[in-house]
Amino acid sequence: QVQLVESGGGLVQAGGSLRLSCAASGSIFISINPMGWYRQAPGKQRELVAQITGGGRTNYADVVKGRFTISRDNPKNTVYLQMNSLKPEDTAVYYCHLDYYGTGYWGKGTLVTVSS
Repeated sequence: QVQLVESGGGLVQAGGSLRLSCAASGSIFISINPMGWYRQAPGKQRELVAQITGGGRTNYADVVKGRFTISRDNPKNTVYLQMNSLKPEDTAVYYCHLDYYGTGYWGKGTLVTVSS
């Protein structure tokens, strides 16, 4: 059974940084599978933040380009999201997503709160 566990969320002041981690477990190897980070702010729909393919190609939402960086460590089955220059509008629950051979898996999310 695939499990994704996010960590690294918290409270930070505007302009600060956080690094989120997502570890995949369950006797799987994610090296060729796309992974991504999504977020959902209160009262809003879940939205894509960043994606990374198995080969390391990345894609970002326009609102985070230049501030966020997604990366992966395949031997550790882990994907990261480095978030710099955080803004209050980045406040949301951040979810990790794994596309494992056509089946999507979600973590339970980690809360990021950016104070002004």
